Amino acid sequence: MSRFNKLLNKMERSIEDLVKAIQGFIVMSEELDSMYMAIQNNMVPNNWKSVSYLSLKPLGTWYKDLKDRVDFMRDWLENGHPSLFTISYFFFPQGFMTGTL
Repeated sequence: MSRFNKLLNKMERSIEDLVKAIQGFIVMSEELDSMYMAIQNNMVPNNWKSVSYLSLKPLGTWYKDLKDRVDFMRDWLENGHPSLFTISYFFFPQGFMTGTL
């Protein structure tokens, strides 16, 4: 969960900065410019990839997948152990499998 929180925090901060840069309140850095170009090209920005799980999906599909993963984790946290674990929703599935063994 901490890895998902780190990713979500990175996304929130960078999106806020990008909006400010587009509005002219802060300088458009190279990182923000490459993020802007990636979003326009339906790609996951590199600054998000650096703290994200491995995926080759385009941005739209990647975002839906991220939302499903976070919803799964939130449901687990709020309602207890699920009856079925969707292994692909884990940030690091190998660690979950090792922990269950």
